[in-house]
Amino acid sequence: MSTHPATSNVTGDMPASATTTSGQRDSMVWLLRQFASETPGVTHAVLLSRDGLRLLDSDVDKDWADELSAAFSGIASLAANITGPSHKKRPARQVIIERDDCLFFVQSAGRSAVFDTHPGEDGEVDTILAVIATRDADAGTVGFEMGRLVQKFAPYMVIPVRGGTGGEVR
Repeated sequence: MSTHPATSNVTGDMPASATTTSGQRDSMVWLLRQFASETPGVTHAVLLSRDGLRLLDSDVDKDWADELSAAFSGIASLAANITGPSHKKRPARQVIIERDDCLFFVQSAGRSAVFDTHPGEDGEVDTILAVIATRDADAGTVGFEMGRLVQKFAPYMVIPVRGGTGGEVR
């Protein structure tokens, strides 16, 4: 149950203020913070542009969020430029990095026009969702909830992430 004062109902729906770019950004921040606080094991989440600039975060120290954004952008780029068995480059659906102190998750989140202050083609920017979780977090649960969050972002995306045939994300 949501305790956010601007929600349209108590089922965790998006805030009702999503009518302007600023309102849409506020709604996305709310969704990101809700995800980070309600998903077991998740400690932080950052939405970044494909070129490595922090767009939104779940109350992450700004310097650290900027550092993470740059690093996760590079990881997403590397993963997208590795040819697979089909000898084609395709974006990774999700990248998981396991460390002694945490788990990192990186996933494409779609193309958005909400971030009009970010320089991009026609005011649109490709986004990446990066999540930090505790070492003992259930990776399957975190990955599943990330997919649900990306779907909740879909109304704010010009080109939302979609599942293609065979479960591949295009």
